[in-house]
Amino acid sequence: MNNLPSSWAPFALHTPRLTLRFLTADDADSLFPLFSDPETLRYWSSVAWLHPDQARANIEQTLQGYRDGSSLRLGLVLRDGDQAGALIGTVTLYEFDRRNHRCDIGYMLGRPYWGQRYMQEALPAVISHAFGPLELHRIQADIHPDNIASERLLQSLHFQREGHLRERWFVGDEISDSIIYGLLRRDWQAAVHPAQ
Repeated sequence: MNNLPSSWAPFALHTPRLTLRFLTADDADSLFPLFSDPETLRYWSSVAWLHPDQARANIEQTLQGYRDGSSLRLGLVLRDGDQAGALIGTVTLYEFDRRNHRCDIGYMLGRPYWGQRYMQEALPAVISHAFGPLELHRIQADIHPDNIASERLLQSLHFQREGHLRERWFVGDEISDSIIYGLLRRDWQAAVHPAQ
């Protein structure tokens, strides 16, 4: 029943403005500015990067995830315009539980690209792939309680708020709670393909 592989073969997803593709070692220089911005990482579960070596280490971790099937990370790349080819963010499926057909989802978008609905375009493509070819049953997201934009995004994609976990993350000198959202395949399919 489950199509989750033991390693990920490269593929790409396409939306009107984006290509979602596998990352390579050549993406480290583009990834660093995204993850070194403290404002962009304000509600992330780790602090902003301080050195380009962190980008290279992160890319190697991503490549290892492809090799062992533990995570699936796609870069958001602009398709057209003056910035065509620019890497502007990422979406990651991780913490796969193959027996129970579920995983977590995480995402980030560089601050220069906020307010242009890129993530509202990217996430449905990834979710449809997860519930379609990957045959997942459930996807969950873990967000910071103050991340109102992310909460609204998840709600718009039919995720349901399911829990509040207290003092779950130590990030730098702060400790923060988590809000858990979940999405079931049947709810997604009903939303995307409502009965006529």
